[in-house]
Amino acid sequence: MLNDLEIARNTKLMNIDEIAAGLGLNPSEIDHYGEYKAKIRFSTLDKLQNNPIGKLILVSAITPTPAGEGKTTVSIGLSQALNRIGKKSIVAIREPSLGPVFGIKGGAAGGGYSQVLPMEDINLHFTGDFHAVTAANNTLAALIDNHIYYDNELNLDPRRMNWKRVLDVNDRMLRKIVIGLGGSKQGFPREDGFDITPASEIMAILCLSNSMDELKERIGNITVGFTYDGEPVKVQQFGFEGAIAALLKDALKPNIVQTTENTPAFVHGGPFANIAQGANSILATKTALRLSEYVVTEAGFGFDLGAEKFFDLVCKYGKFCTDAVVLVATVRALKMHGGAKLKEISAPNPKAVEAGLPNLGKHLENIHKFGMKSIVAINRFPTDTEEELKLVADFVQANGFEVSVVDFHAKGGAGGLELAEKVISMVDKDICQYRGLYDWNSPVEDKIFTIASEIYGAQKVDYTADAKADLKKINKYGFDKLPICIAKTQKSLSDNPDLIGRPKDFLVTVREIVIASGAGFLIPITGEIMRMPGLPKHPSAEMIDVESDGNISGLF
Repeated sequence: MLNDLEIARNTKLMNIDEIAAGLGLNPSEIDHYGEYKAKIRFSTLDKLQNNPIGKLILVSAITPTPAGEGKTTVSIGLSQALNRIGKKSIVAIREPSLGPVFGIKGGAAGGGYSQVLPMEDINLHFTGDFHAVTAANNTLAALIDNHIYYDNELNLDPRRMNWKRVLDVNDRMLRKIVIGLGGSKQGFPREDGFDITPASEIMAILCLSNSMDELKERIGNITVGFTYDGEPVKVQQFGFEGAIAALLKDALKPNIVQTTENTPAFVHGGPFANIAQGANSILATKTALRLSEYVVTEAGFGFDLGAEKFFDLVCKYGKFCTDAVVLVATVRALKMHGGAKLKEISAPNPKAVEAGLPNLGKHLENIHKFGMKSIVAINRFPTDTEEELKLVADFVQANGFEVSVVDFHAKGGAGGLELAEKVISMVDKDICQYRGLYDWNSPVEDKIFTIASEIYGAQKVDYTADAKADLKKINKYGFDKLPICIAKTQKSLSDNPDLIGRPKDFLVTVREIVIASGAGFLIPITGEIMRMPGLPKHPSAEMIDVESDGNISGLF
């Protein structure tokens, strides 16, 4: 079989005007970024408000291996399959971050015959949205430091600054740094650090805003730090929200591209699910729902991270309902959770599969907590045996869920026609309804414990001295009614990446709680999770090259 890049290059792409026309959009209603990429204009978004709303299908997964379980590939493939059976479908997913592209995970454009294209563009600079977020975030940092340098009228304490600079790079050297060296003319020395761009509150705000006015309002509500007297300071007190929003004017518009089967795809926004809300933009999802019968979207990493945040944060801020969940499971991930070493998960091992099934079982339990209809998609890999696949399918059915084996990577939409038919049957039966996990008005500690105990399976939550101090500030200044967006490892249901399978009776440790008042949530940071990842010993960058004709190789 050809590799991802070869498949992408052999695909005959349609001009983006043709893709838009299939959705009822004219060339004048989109902003063109070459032949195959475009953004939907704000005036067009306004016109769509009277269109009927389609059905929304969320794709999530079990706890993944480091390389992922093909959740994006399944999302793209399912949308292609829906179109193959005569339905009008759009896939709406996040943009890739350059950090993982050059790190260990590679791109986030799907794989095989279920990709979003042009793959090289999407995995690299695309339409510049990530760069706009980076520029907006860092411009705000520079403006705040400049305010402190000149008189500091708001009395902001440089030692209590919350606002970090960001880069879309995996760079462990930037986690903890000292800035402002060189004397009084250069600024004021202080300890600081960088986050990766997908962890920026600006990225979260971009993806949670329903309009430009809401974007500006959310930017104004960002808490950048505290005064010498301990009072919170927000962006609106400086009056910078208009300038920062101006940098995001085009980034807020949803991007439209296509898949390997010319299915329309909205690829927009990119917060990580282990450190932010892990979903594409609300604006892209709502626009897709007005332009098609069925929208397939995804939530990052396992159900415990992306899907929980999708239901408790994204759906509520977007005011839309999810009709069904497709939970992706793989034989190889179950082998890992059953104790097999990563380098051995391609070898047949039914016993390891069976031992890993409790991890899948926990995610199935979690789906019920939100009242969702669901089906399990077993994403077939070439090394899977029929015995292993049957073990998983039998377990799923014994737990009362439908199941379908798919191979979207090798076969495109044709690799999951049964799944598409089952999803249609499931979502067309009833009116959409789901329930949140907790009441936003509950005490902060109760909300954190509800997520940790109900979704992760934790017995107790512990707070460090710093986290307890954060709780006091949160309660004192009225941030306690905000919902929760826990930063946690994606490698385990717990906050310890080494606890595979379905751990029990474990403790979750909250190190600090970040106030993301602009985004509209609190971020309890658990375990050893980092908001600036590092590169592995052998990063993907070692395989990436550009040829004399400009063609890029090594991307996946």
